[in-house]
Amino acid sequence: MSSFTAGDAVRVRPVDPVGHTRVPRYIRGHVGRIVDAQGQWPLADDRAAGITEPRVETVYTVAFPARELWGEGTHEVTVDLWESYLERAAEERA
Repeated sequence: MSSFTAGDAVRVRPVDPVGHTRVPRYIRGHVGRIVDAQGQWPLADDRAAGITEPRVETVYTVAFPARELWGEGTHEVTVDLWESYLERAAEERA
């Protein structure tokens, strides 16, 4: 079951794990908007760590205003992210 739906404002958790992560540094801590759910997939971080039964989570396409990431731009940047990388954010921030 998915925790987020299209249009939800989410913040990328500002994590800096010791091992592998698929969370790009340039989006950590930033607020975006859920575009769509892409189904459930094994968590890449767990697979890279050699966990034989990785957690399976929903992967979301999240759109970020370019101006929030780079300080300029009128377009959006989309990134596919596992659910555990995300937390709810205030609607007015997205």
